[in-house]
Amino acid sequence: MSTIIPAKGVFINNRWQPSSSGKTIAMIAPATGKVFGEIARGTAADIDAAVAAARHAFEKGAWGKLTATERGRLLTNFGRVIEKHAEELALLEATDTGKPMKQARADVTAVSRYFEYYGGAADKVHGDTIPFLNGYLVNTLYEPVGVTAHIIPWNYPGQMFGRSVAAALAMGNATVVKPAEEACQVPMRLAELCAEAGFPEGAVNVVPGLGEEAGAALSSHRGVDFISFTGSPEVGTLIQIAAAKNHIGCTLELGGKSPQIVFGDADLAAAVQSVAGAIVQNAGQTCSAGSRVLVERRIWDRFLTDLSQRFSQIRAGTPAMDLDLGPVISAGQKGRIGAMLARAETAGARILARGQIAAGAPGTGYYVTPTIYHEVDPASELAREEVFGPILAAMPFDSEEEAIRLANGTDFGLVAGVWSGDCSRAIRVARKVRAGQLFVNGYGAGGGIELPFGGMKKSGHGREKGFEALYEFGAMKTLIIKHD
Repeated sequence: MSTIIPAKGVFINNRWQPSSSGKTIAMIAPATGKVFGEIARGTAADIDAAVAAARHAFEKGAWGKLTATERGRLLTNFGRVIEKHAEELALLEATDTGKPMKQARADVTAVSRYFEYYGGAADKVHGDTIPFLNGYLVNTLYEPVGVTAHIIPWNYPGQMFGRSVAAALAMGNATVVKPAEEACQVPMRLAELCAEAGFPEGAVNVVPGLGEEAGAALSSHRGVDFISFTGSPEVGTLIQIAAAKNHIGCTLELGGKSPQIVFGDADLAAAVQSVAGAIVQNAGQTCSAGSRVLVERRIWDRFLTDLSQRFSQIRAGTPAMDLDLGPVISAGQKGRIGAMLARAETAGARILARGQIAAGAPGTGYYVTPTIYHEVDPASELAREEVFGPILAAMPFDSEEEAIRLANGTDFGLVAGVWSGDCSRAIRVARKVRAGQLFVNGYGAGGGIELPFGGMKKSGHGREKGFEALYEFGAMKTLIIKHD
């Protein structure tokens, strides 16, 4: 046990404190399936302490007294601190999630960019002057909502900390973060670095623990004024119920079943590369993963031949191997994917092409072979439900109308892509596909820090990223002044 990283506790008021439970949760490396450390098993009492610290920081502490400009400088400086610790953070991210080091490094760059972006935006949230009756001056202004709760997932623990917490801090809120128990080293280290960068006590608090314990306590806490959650639709429903009971707002990002529509006049070579990359990125464990490809029938055979050849070159391995993808997050996730694929094959879906698990990847790791399925029934589970693994469902279409119908044929609506050399058609289709973010002749934005992001339908509501996120974490106040 001497090689196991010990639990640090819970991070409240800029310091680590023992969890009230005294219990721990094992950290398991997905690349090997081996335990490498422990985290504290936070409790409702720890959440109480964290929320109280945030409330004090917001209402009476140094954090609440800072001007918007001062907050912005802190965030911008923190972005530079992250850059200085980039390799350390990337290694923590890769160890926790199993992703290749090149992707972990890109994730850390995105975290830094979030704080840089929102640091610059902190003093630029302006109100309006509204024409009204004679003798009145009417202004609107945006204020922080107070204490914000951030329940972040395991697939991008660093990036999700940045995109959620940075916007909340820029608006002046004090934060409590509950990271996913499967991968929380980076959020915990970032909290430490916040303190080192000069954030006042109580501005950033982190309580690791189980979702059904610490997460449930945070989402239902009466001292919380807003909740930001990314995760499954099932848990999202519970979060929204908890928020409703306390009459507070929430932003929910709940996954997707994102289509890429490829017309016959598209740049097929570019589309093949993008379609393959969009499903193996982060081992397919991405809410915006392009998990369905809809191909015009007249190019069906050619496109799938080229795509199959590209897939045959894809390899999964350990972070150090730095290949195309790593393992999925856990044994449970690997088993869930396997069961889903077995049902799909029983229902008639057929394997078209597969990637490889690299020689040398530990057999105890949670590797899933990247696979393309065809002959997929559009009404089937594989076509409609999120796999959250490197699994692509390919389906043909004969007309523009059918492509739109298939694209909209799931309960999700997060991201979509349209590939066509006909600009009018691309725009026309993009306008009719129900998704919160839509790419034309490309897919993915390298983090897309500046671009508002969120879903329609079962993919959730509210917007993260970009300037829109600031309004989610703010409350408009209307000031009516009678001067005559």
